[in-house]
Amino acid sequence: MRVMTALFGPLNAIEQARAVKEAGASGVFTFEGPHDVFTPLTLAATVGGLDLMTNVAIAFPRNPIHLAHQAIDHQLLSEGRFALGLGTQVRTQIEKRFGVAFDRPVARMTELVAALRAIFAAWQTGERLDFRGEFYRHTLMTPTFTPGDNPYGPPPIYVGALGPRLTRATAEHADGLLVMPFGSRRFLHEVTMPAVRQGLAAAGRSEADFAVIPEIIVSAGDDHSAARRLLGFYGSTPAYRPVLDAHGWGDLQPELNALSKQGRWHEMGQRIDDDVLHTIAACGTAADIAAHIRDRVAGISDRICLYQPGPLPPDTLAQIVDALAG
Repeated sequence: MRVMTALFGPLNAIEQARAVKEAGASGVFTFEGPHDVFTPLTLAATVGGLDLMTNVAIAFPRNPIHLAHQAIDHQLLSEGRFALGLGTQVRTQIEKRFGVAFDRPVARMTELVAALRAIFAAWQTGERLDFRGEFYRHTLMTPTFTPGDNPYGPPPIYVGALGPRLTRATAEHADGLLVMPFGSRRFLHEVTMPAVRQGLAAAGRSEADFAVIPEIIVSAGDDHSAARRLLGFYGSTPAYRPVLDAHGWGDLQPELNALSKQGRWHEMGQRIDDDVLHTIAACGTAADIAAHIRDRVAGISDRICLYQPGPLPPDTLAQIVDALAG
């Protein structure tokens, strides 16, 4: 199983990447948090031999041309080992934090993927760029702004999705699905994968043509308080209620949401009981974590992303990688 783990910020990114490589993981990914999502990967590319991925870069505040340049540059730096992972975020964050439009997110994301493909094709083949969509329009690409020869081709485009409409659209139009970390085996198998198969069928594609990459929250050791707080944060978001609903825990979401509005963050973690914790997060020893992951993704994927509140100690990461390999 190929294992990727999170790279936390630009400081010590090279050292972090080296430690991940020495632990036996296949690569690193970044998420849109307190730091830029691309900069740590630029630094990690200098280590060599690692898969690199944004998981995810928030798409709508960025123009497709910007994304295309960043993607191609990292594809070159990594010698063809980069994947561009995109996400929509939620309306409040997009409109109030980024200050851009969030209307019709599924249609917008679908068109953005098509715009990226058109830009990549123009760069790769020299054909005229003539993309005219409802949200994006790109009709000019002169040699001055073309990256030049790229022996690795364009990187794959993955999309992070949870809801059935975006999941279906992702399977129909993108190269892969990034499964959100706030999830479970039941939700993956009974909700996500049926939507994936519907999208693939609509596009006339097989599951072999499409990557499904689950991201799984990991809490190693005996103290899971940080993981409980992380689950409390995710669970307070209305967009993630379907995961809780799948297990009969839907009433927990508005409770957590109310606490978040009162700034009672510590109490939110206390509301995550052991059933919720061990259903959504892989906890305990390396063997426990590996068993949880294998059970969750069985028959679906041989690639996973480990996500945790902070960097995993290199020896712990190595033990998890070894346990998954065994």
